[in-house]
Amino acid sequence: MNHPAELAIHQYMEDAVKGNSTMSDATIKQVATDISDALKRQFGGGNKRGDFKLRMSNVGRPTCQLWYEKNKPEVALPFPTTFVMNMMLGDIVEAVFKGLLKEAGVQYEDTDKVTLDCGDTNVSGSYDLILDGAVDDIKSASDWSYRNKFESYDSLASGDGFGYIAQLAGYAKAANKKAGGWWVVNKANGAFKYIPATGLNVDEEINKIKKTVNIIKENKFEKCFQPVPEKFRGKETGNQVLNDGCRFCSYRFDCWPTLKELPAVKSQAKNPPIISYIGEVCAA
Repeated sequence: MNHPAELAIHQYMEDAVKGNSTMSDATIKQVATDISDALKRQFGGGNKRGDFKLRMSNVGRPTCQLWYEKNKPEVALPFPTTFVMNMMLGDIVEAVFKGLLKEAGVQYEDTDKVTLDCGDTNVSGSYDLILDGAVDDIKSASDWSYRNKFESYDSLASGDGFGYIAQLAGYAKAANKKAGGWWVVNKANGAFKYIPATGLNVDEEINKIKKTVNIIKENKFEKCFQPVPEKFRGKETGNQVLNDGCRFCSYRFDCWPTLKELPAVKSQAKNPPIISYIGEVCAA
């Protein structure tokens, strides 16, 4: 375990499994209120998801993606019908997890809106909580992300396409607090853990944020990633495939006009994986 509060929560959950736990009416009311607010936010209308603005939640993303969000939002792949439900699940996880912290006797400061001064542009957002004088974020994750992406700070930093590190650094700087880490809950089975931001250099991340702000202000498009060679059984096939940094980008088809998502041409599996090819595809 990476945080003392983890043990407190596990002890509370053990009591719950045995039927020996209690939950105060105040905590139940707060959890219900947080979920109610989330339902209104996600389903209540007036939530224009396409309106562009630099926020703590997006300022760490690749600048090419941010350029598209600002200038060509209409070419984005449509959100799946499950998108809002997935967002709602994250809101529910956060609300319940805070309730567990409270009932486990863990003292924390609840969410608050903060603003980071980036010269003539401000970047705002609301952190999740402050625990032991440090800003923490609560993330719900798929089983794969829980085991791989959120394995450690280094594994997160090696492929942080959603900008979670910049987000935490921005919150910490704006709140004048230390950067703590991430409470991560596995949506598949309810497992949870704490990933401390032990390698995070806040000042370095803030400089990156300010650089992003300037790039978006200049409004110049430049691709952040390039295609990489496809490999099959350790050998290059001669094909080019989409960089992992572009994998979840909603603008990838417009950014890469020759992009084709096909079953792996070299695979002999009954159900080959889908590969994002760039340019001409050689199957021989």
